This record gives sequence, structure tokens and C-alpha cells, in this order.
Amino acid sequence: MEGYILYIWIIFSVFMLICEALTTQLVSIWFVIGGVAAAISCIFTDNILIQSIVFLVVSFICLFATRPLVKKYNKRKAEPTNSDRLIGRVGMVTVDIVNQKGVGQVNVDGKIWSAKSVDEREIKSGANVRITSIEGVKLLVEVI
Repeated sequence: MEGYILYIWIIFSVFMLICEALTTQLVSIWFVIGGVAAAISCIFTDNILIQSIVFLVVSFICLFATRPLVKKYNKRKAEPTNSDRLIGRVGMVTVDIVNQKGVGQVNVDGKIWSAKSVDEREIKSGANVRITSIEGVKLLVEVI
């Protein structure tokens, strides 16, 4: 049985490498390295417990050593959209804004947008509001 353990570690490492190739995030590369280390440890010992410990230790060392670099690498800048230019603009409420009911619309530059109040207050139709931010597809507004 001991001779087959090497192949199990190699198959596991290849499987984790395939999983890594199929994802866009670095999620299993550390386990590939740990599996290779465990396979190498098969040369020195037939003890599965020791091989498993080598796997875990190497995997976690790789994870903790490289995770900050991976986070920095994967950090993506927010792409500004055309709707970002609406922040700070003034619009007029065309449909009463009632956050509890999830209703409300604002006309900004001749375009109608769904809206909610930033302070949870109801805002009546006809009121002038300032856009403070955008949450999903809704404008967050305050009465001016």
C-alpha cells in the first residue's frame, strides 16, 4: 500500500492544479505545493501521518506567506461609470420616495431614476433632492 501513496499525492496535486486552472482566483495553488511536498516526503517516510503533516504545514506556510501579495495583485480599481457623474447633481422627485415600500423616482437631466432616501424619510413628489451616492441601480438622495 505504501508505494501507492506517492501516486495518490501526485493525483491530488494534479487535481488541485486543474481546479486552480479553472478558477480566476488563486484558491488552490497552495495545496498543489503542499501535495508536491507530501509526495516528496514519500521518499523519506512511509508514514501517512507525517506526509499529511508535511502537506498541511507546507500548504499553510505558502498560504500565509503569499496571501498578502495575492490580495494586492487581485485588487481591482473601481471603473467609473457614466452614472457616477450624477453624484452631487440636483433632481426632482417624480414619484414619492418611500424606502419601506421600495418605491421612488427622481428626474435628473430628463432621465428617470429609481431612488431612495439616505435618511429613511419619505420625500414627496415635486421636492428637489441632491444625489449623494449610487447603490446598485438606485440613486441615494437627500432633500435640499
